[in-house]
Amino acid sequence: MYKIDNEIYRSGSENEGVLGELSVGMNPRQLEALSTTEGPLLIMAGAGSGKTRVVTHRIAYLIKGKYVQPWRILAITFTNKAAREMRERVGDLLGGAAQDVWISTFHAMCVRMLRRDAEKIGFTSNFSILDPAEQKSVLKGVIKRLNYDEKMISPKTAINKISDAKNNLVGVAEYKAIYGRQPIMEKYAAVYAGYQAELVRNNSMDFDDLIMNVIKLFKLHPEVLEHYQDKFDYIHVDEYQDTNDAQYNLVKSLADKKQNICVVGDADQSIYAWRGANMNNILNFEKDYPAAKVVLLEQNYRSTKNILDVANCVIKNNKKRKDKALWTDRVAGDKVVSMHVKDERDEGRFIIEKIQECLASGKHSLRDFAVLYRTNAQSRTVEEMLIKSNIPYRIVGGHKFYDRKEIKDIIAYLKVLVNPADSISLNRIINVPKRAIGATSVSKLNEFAAAYDESVYNIMANALPTGVSAKLANTLGALRATFENWKTKAQDLSLTETVQTLIKESGYEAELKRENTIESQARIENLEEFLSVTKEFDKRTDETVDGLERISDFLNDVSLMSEIDNVVDGQEVVLMTMHAAKGLEFPVVFIAGVEENIFPSGMALNENGQEGLEEERRLAYVGITRAERELYLLHAGTRMLYGRTQFNPPSRFISEIDRELLDAPGSSPSGIRIGKAKPVETKETKAKAEVDWAVGDIVVHKRFGEGEVIEVTADDMTELLVEFPDQGQKRLLAELAPISKK
Repeated sequence: MYKIDNEIYRSGSENEGVLGELSVGMNPRQLEALSTTEGPLLIMAGAGSGKTRVVTHRIAYLIKGKYVQPWRILAITFTNKAAREMRERVGDLLGGAAQDVWISTFHAMCVRMLRRDAEKIGFTSNFSILDPAEQKSVLKGVIKRLNYDEKMISPKTAINKISDAKNNLVGVAEYKAIYGRQPIMEKYAAVYAGYQAELVRNNSMDFDDLIMNVIKLFKLHPEVLEHYQDKFDYIHVDEYQDTNDAQYNLVKSLADKKQNICVVGDADQSIYAWRGANMNNILNFEKDYPAAKVVLLEQNYRSTKNILDVANCVIKNNKKRKDKALWTDRVAGDKVVSMHVKDERDEGRFIIEKIQECLASGKHSLRDFAVLYRTNAQSRTVEEMLIKSNIPYRIVGGHKFYDRKEIKDIIAYLKVLVNPADSISLNRIINVPKRAIGATSVSKLNEFAAAYDESVYNIMANALPTGVSAKLANTLGALRATFENWKTKAQDLSLTETVQTLIKESGYEAELKRENTIESQARIENLEEFLSVTKEFDKRTDETVDGLERISDFLNDVSLMSEIDNVVDGQEVVLMTMHAAKGLEFPVVFIAGVEENIFPSGMALNENGQEGLEEERRLAYVGITRAERELYLLHAGTRMLYGRTQFNPPSRFISEIDRELLDAPGSSPSGIRIGKAKPVETKETKAKAEVDWAVGDIVVHKRFGEGEVIEVTADDMTELLVEFPDQGQKRLLAELAPISKK
């Protein structure tokens, strides 16, 4: 007998209706996956095939129909967004019992395990997690101490090599053994060793350490592994095709005892080989688990038939895949548009005009549009066009809120409160705001701390032996005492109250107010927005939790946050790379730069040959299947990119598509419609096009007010450079911007 939200579930006939209840609206393959609960199961789920629904209903069936206790079920995803969505869906099916199911990302799961047992491998439970900027800072210091030339041994390359090593479970000693006799690699081995020593000294880990250290914990302490093997009766892994070797080993270790492992994924959507993902993990699942059952989910619930047929045309050219074909019972829909334009500016105009046309028809809102591209560098022209047309947009992969200096500073204060050994964070804010603690003095502190294997925080209590002046030693001692005072206060405060205390008592806010600049005011506003974040966190947290533990939990959340976690909030057109778009969907999708050497990437082809081409084709498959109703494939005759004018033919992926699926009347045999984008003519744009603009004209803009035209450029559309008294100079497309002539 088991109780869920006051409803009692018993073995026997009383629960025979549970499966029927949970399988309402499911197709036969989904039902097969849902009801197969024992032994290894591979769910090969095509794009838009309802895999999240299957997994969440399977979890609910295990609990309501098979009487499995919620805390004995583990579900691992790759992003916080996916974990949150899964948690919410399970909650809708189970109510309060869903809280006890372990649903998290790989990294969040490992943090949870390490907080419990980190002492067993030489860390304390309050270890810090480094972000990429902090990694780079530590590596720069290590490279400098080793007297290496950064031009020869760069921090960026070192990060990549160390990350690759950890994803392949290669530790420092093994790395030295493998590469120790190669001159350049010998230096990187020394950097790896110095970097890891620095992390241990700072009681810190990077993202790759989180998984590697759990595996290390399991190997050194088999009883810990056995604890989790006994704890989890059923394990689910989403996006299994994206697992790297470390993640694969972690999952295999957890599942080895009971073999009740269900993995979900799609080999055709494996697009992360460049960051260590090994597609063979999903292709070889049946070799790893000979008793495995395989269920193919091929019915798509997202896209129109034409879009799916285009995706199938492209992906079937890959040799390394499990054969499957997406299908749908939805309408055929519009043909996919293959549009050849003059250049990247013409491409941008076409995108803007289609967006304007759809908005004017009332068929779509701004959040329905996504512009996808192979590389971030391609976004510039489209972004300029959107600005000139007064269309709100968001670039995913741009400057994150948590990357802003003031936010990183306050987070560093919080890190030092819970982990005083974190000299990396302390170095960041030891003189922020200014306390007359110069770089030379900070260097002395760090050198002394390293020589005696001590933390800078502890050295600050008596800094005279480091060689700093007596006055500065007093300053450092007083600062440490202040931190100790904040730690004591924080134990009884909410997170928001602690952050408010730090902002005010550290003098941070006062210094920004003294600066009294537009930039300092913006930073103050960002800190106020940060308080909104902490208040939301406080609402979700048990009030009885100790204040320092609350800070530690919050830092976990921030450290593990992904750029795509809140991609589609608000009314904005979204711009992103196709890699970032995975897992998302939009009614209207534009894929820009579908040209040889751009997509597929010339670099990928040169470096990885056929494997690189197949990954690029999988990326095309991902991009195409993001579209629900309309899809535009754009290619230009010439393109300015990376400061060079390129003349690339349309991508081979377009020639792989059956011509009857493309909207290309009067096209060449390759299925390409040649022509320049033409403005969508409405009464408003027609009237604006007839206006004769000249330098000196006064413009009235809906948002910027009155301004003076200082430059006119006449091309396919009239571009105005306008000087606004309060806003400065703005470039506007006369036919599209919300302006009129005074």
